[in-house]
Amino acid sequence: MPLHPRSLRQHGLALVAFIVLAGWPALAAPPPAPVTPELVAAATAEGKVVFYTAMDLEVAQGVGKAFEAKYPGISAQVERSGSERMLQRVAQEYGSNIHIVDVIDSTDAAHPLYWKSQGWLVAYVPEGVLRLPGEARDSEGFYAADRATMAPMAYNTKLVTAAEAPTAYGDLLDPKWRGKIVKASPAYSGNTLTGTLLLSRALGWDYFKKLSEQKVMQVQSATEPPKKVVLGERPIMFEGSEYVALHAKSRGAPVELIYSSEGTPLLIGSAGVMKDAPHPNAARLFISFIFSDEGQRYLVEKGYFRSLMPDIPPPAGQPALTDIKVLTAAAPDIADASEEVKRRYAEVFGM
Repeated sequence: MPLHPRSLRQHGLALVAFIVLAGWPALAAPPPAPVTPELVAAATAEGKVVFYTAMDLEVAQGVGKAFEAKYPGISAQVERSGSERMLQRVAQEYGSNIHIVDVIDSTDAAHPLYWKSQGWLVAYVPEGVLRLPGEARDSEGFYAADRATMAPMAYNTKLVTAAEAPTAYGDLLDPKWRGKIVKASPAYSGNTLTGTLLLSRALGWDYFKKLSEQKVMQVQSATEPPKKVVLGERPIMFEGSEYVALHAKSRGAPVELIYSSEGTPLLIGSAGVMKDAPHPNAARLFISFIFSDEGQRYLVEKGYFRSLMPDIPPPAGQPALTDIKVLTAAAPDIADASEEVKRRYAEVFGM
């Protein structure tokens, strides 16, 4: 039976201990793979790549179109869903011996651990991955951090003045914000699952209990709260995808971000190639594009993500990670806590 992500750390540590005690050598990552004319020709012959992702659909489709423009003759089929739903979909497909996805990307740091544990990923290291710091890539080459974003607060500048706007999460407990806040659900969104874990550690579950009394609008994906704020359906975003808010702001939307004095969750997305990818060469070419300088700069400059490659600056006008109080957690910790976070959250908000 497949392991659930929350049990990965327990099983993973036991497996590591067994390997060490047995004297088995640790697996090394394969050498970096360049994009060769042979790879391009083989990928073009396949003609298609299927990309499962938790990125906002418009941004993900933009990545697909940029890839298609660079490699004519290969179509990029983008399938977008919340990370938690995508986890379920892949498990159902692979449990039924159905193989559709070529490259997969998730905002839940525990998911690639799970897919790797099931033998569903193949070790493949695009040359661009070597530009990432060591902690941002799997030591055995099965996945790497293709993007990052924050989960800040935000407000609608037509409905809230800068002087009125909250500067810390504690400010949202003020009665004046009752019925005016929107946030996403950790049961659907990997971003929100990680963000809720980090904020529950920073603020305590008692804080969330008090927040639940503020008649908070609950949506699914972390991409939705910024859109609700832009539309004026709620003037305040508790936390949501930074890149979606910045994308809207670049188009003149009335939204301003707030990086709380209590800390802002850092959310890291990871991508890998599926072992049973139906288009294996196109999969390798596509993920090589994502980790190329061109692909990373597209994600930052057009998608408003952050790259963990140190030579690529943050989105224009945004503070560097070193200038923000950042909240983080290790992937195994997220895996351990995921079901508990969902349970506690459902209890607190009565969902």
